[in-house]
Amino acid sequence: MVKESKPKAGSLQFWPRKRARRIYPLIKYWPGKGKFDILGFAGYKVGMLQVFLRDNKKGSPTFGQEISVPATLIEVPPLLVIGLCFYQKTFYGMRKVKTLLFDKLPEEVRKKIERKQKLPKKEIKFEPPEKYDEIRFLVSTQPWKAGIGKKTPEIFEIATSLEVEKAKEKLGKEIYLDEVFKEGEYVDVTSITKGHGFTGVVKRFGVKILGRKSKRGHRRIGSIGPRGYGRVMWQVPRAGQYGFFQRTEYNKQILKFGRDANEINPKAGWKNYGLVKSDYVIVKGSVPGPTKRLIFFRKSKVYRFSPLEITDLVIE
Repeated sequence: MVKESKPKAGSLQFWPRKRARRIYPLIKYWPGKGKFDILGFAGYKVGMLQVFLRDNKKGSPTFGQEISVPATLIEVPPLLVIGLCFYQKTFYGMRKVKTLLFDKLPEEVRKKIERKQKLPKKEIKFEPPEKYDEIRFLVSTQPWKAGIGKKTPEIFEIATSLEVEKAKEKLGKEIYLDEVFKEGEYVDVTSITKGHGFTGVVKRFGVKILGRKSKRGHRRIGSIGPRGYGRVMWQVPRAGQYGFFQRTEYNKQILKFGRDANEINPKAGWKNYGLVKSDYVIVKGSVPGPTKRLIFFRKSKVYRFSPLEITDLVIE
């Protein structure tokens, strides 16, 4: 007689399941250092649409034919470089040595920074530290240039391979998406997923619903552990917070980048978003996060490039 068995119900791939620290992600790993000048970008999620393109994947049953694929539209207004961060390698990892800010910041950016630290009233000379191993751009989003309807910007860091003198030339200037990525390139996408609040074990871990003869309930687990153990093991699925997690999806292809928003704007605007006012990018497939959530683009771990011929766009 063969003993029957099945895998454990409920994935422990992402553990612990808890809320992200902030509403936009924190990138800790930047691939492609030394190969590219700027390694990332960010934009606001608008919605989804259908793209008709010609399949160029050899060996595919639809090779050379026109196919329909789902895609995500993201508005990408230019990022403003407001400072440089210098890091040094230590035994415990990268440690920030010094931060140099641009002296002429927009009013919205200045207010955001002054919530955490006081800015100097006098202009400070640009003096980088003597010892450092890595430079990162301190950038700010410009949501007032997008159709998102907000003024408070997000401030974060983006890795770069530029030298100090070339990085200094970027201070106070804008960075556009086409300076970092190009159409057909594969990128890694990171964002904060949609929050669901307090949920049960079935939705949170995907455990099996108990049968109709179960007296203690149905959408619950049968046992929380051995009798008289004194505590519940951490592997036991329990109800709690679900959603609002930081997640990364790899190898998302950039299908199209455009500057004329009239090409993709419906007459009534995008649902729950409005009208796109600045640059936009179309990414193949879906990306994590709800509408208006900030989406991070990062150079892919394995660099790939495959341009596709887009024949038509369908906006629903």
